[in-house]
Amino acid sequence: MCFINLISLRNSSSFQQNAQNAFKVRLSIKTALGDNAYAWDANEEYLFKAMVAFAMRRYSSKSTTQISDVLLCNVTDRVSFWFVVTDSSQNVTTVPASVVEAAIRMNRNRINSAFLLSDKTLQFLKITSTLSPPVEPSTPVWLIVFGVVLCLIVAGIVFLVVAGIQQRKNNRTPPSPIIDLAHTRGRTILYWLC
Repeated sequence: MCFINLISLRNSSSFQQNAQNAFKVRLSIKTALGDNAYAWDANEEYLFKAMVAFAMRRYSSKSTTQISDVLLCNVTDRVSFWFVVTDSSQNVTTVPASVVEAAIRMNRNRINSAFLLSDKTLQFLKITSTLSPPVEPSTPVWLIVFGVVLCLIVAGIVFLVVAGIQQRKNNRTPPSPIIDLAHTRGRTILYWLC
């Protein structure tokens, strides 16, 4: 297991990348926002720390996580870095990874929204992506299916009624005379269609 020197951790904000309670984050700002992409700077780092501290406080009502308790390390130009959350109330120890993961998962949409990113463009590599809740239509599905079936039945009944009326109409009309002008031995023959 990797060790983190906790005393130097608070002072230097440097720790081993593969530390037990550290998480790697990768952001794809240019991919998500295109020409409207913003630069990752100290202000964005502060916002990230604030969002993680917010997530920790929201997850545990007794948590007193401060922004200074979220430490970043190895920030690259392509915007990837490692972070760890410390607990200053317990003599500078790191918060267990399971607690940080649960807090991040619970508040993932808020964190993504703060940076205008999605789960694909803001990746916590040790934390699996959360599935967004399924979209509930404003009308229940059963009501839509019921309406479609009812419309088909009504259309079928209307078709049968109209077809029946036309059939009766065709049967009731007297046959129309047609004169055949073909002469048989000089006589005009009159035919009746039945």
